[in-house]
Amino acid sequence: MDSNLPQSQSREDRRQWPAGNRPWLRSPLPLPLAVLLAALVLEFSLGWAAPAWAAAEGAVLFRQHCVGCHVNGGNVIRRGRTLRVRALSRAGLNSPKAIAAIAAEGIGQMDGYSDRLGRDGAAAVGVYVWEQAQAGWPRG
Repeated sequence: MDSNLPQSQSREDRRQWPAGNRPWLRSPLPLPLAVLLAALVLEFSLGWAAPAWAAAEGAVLFRQHCVGCHVNGGNVIRRGRTLRVRALSRAGLNSPKAIAAIAAEGIGQMDGYSDRLGRDGAAAVGVYVWEQAQAGWPRG
């Protein structure tokens, strides 16, 4: 056996160093990197986390300011511009945050309601509309 050739690791060595021939696993970088990656994945998968009160507050604000045109998620002005999942998706509104932006700023013929909804009102309406759309706008 040539003494210049690397010796294979014994079983005990392999148990002691589970990374084997992968020194990058032994460095301190992967753990913080993994934590950062997990946080980013969680952030983007959840999108925007709403407070528990948001949907209830959004329901009140929706009844006060939106239901005149959007009864049960419909639209009495423009039929195709409803608040149902299919129409929201077609318009690229795939999150409560996107819906909140429309409630605040307006779109097309609809004026923005940021001044009437208050500081967190548009976000609350966005959460409420999103939850109702996901549930198929149950009547109740």
